[in-house]
Amino acid sequence: MTPDGVIVTDPINKEAAAWLKAEIAKRFNRPVKYLILSHDHRDHSAGGEVFADTATVIAHERTKAAIIGEGRPTEVPDITFTDRMTVALGGKRVELIYTGRNHSDNSIVMLFPEERTLFAVDFVSVKRLPYRNLSDSYYPDWIESLRRVERLDFDILAPGHGAMGVKKDVAEHRRYHEDLYNAVVAAARAGKSLEEMKASITLDKYKDWGSYAQWRELNIEGVYSRVVLQRRGN
Repeated sequence: MTPDGVIVTDPINKEAAAWLKAEIAKRFNRPVKYLILSHDHRDHSAGGEVFADTATVIAHERTKAAIIGEGRPTEVPDITFTDRMTVALGGKRVELIYTGRNHSDNSIVMLFPEERTLFAVDFVSVKRLPYRNLSDSYYPDWIESLRRVERLDFDILAPGHGAMGVKKDVAEHRRYHEDLYNAVVAAARAGKSLEEMKASITLDKYKDWGSYAQWRELNIEGVYSRVVLQRRGN
């Protein structure tokens, strides 16, 4: 919130967006001037039309293409970018940065320089396994995307889901993906089946992380489905 208006992100759905809009009006009496979408997935982008009467909608160019192509129930972005963009309002600024393919091919991070905080949705979490079978994801791009995030200048990590963290949590999450990916590739080269991988790739060092028991095998399944569709060199 700034003296000139409010920046919001990821409306979630129409009902949540309507509630948020009403709360902003009641508490701050400021218009929503910008709506920034982190990526196209429906559970984050839906409901953007609620803010369209006052807000300019901003997203990555691939997010706009997916919203139009797949008929997402949200407002089509007014402004798009490819690599970086700065949004300034009321003396505040937000840096929008595309770090490559990861959980989707159009996810961006939002860097708040003054607060030294990075908002990174869905492809980074704090001591928690990635979501289920990693649908709509890209390997090994995801690992390189996390490396790019590590090179950004921030202290506080604000994931889209789960606990808040700090910059070193990005490196920990990246090492999990490396361990998972390398283990699945090695097992695939050794001719192991998916069921054999689920039994042998235990990733024990992460057993205390959130959703380990529920999602470990699903994570293996997700990487396996991508590895077997790609040519594996010697």
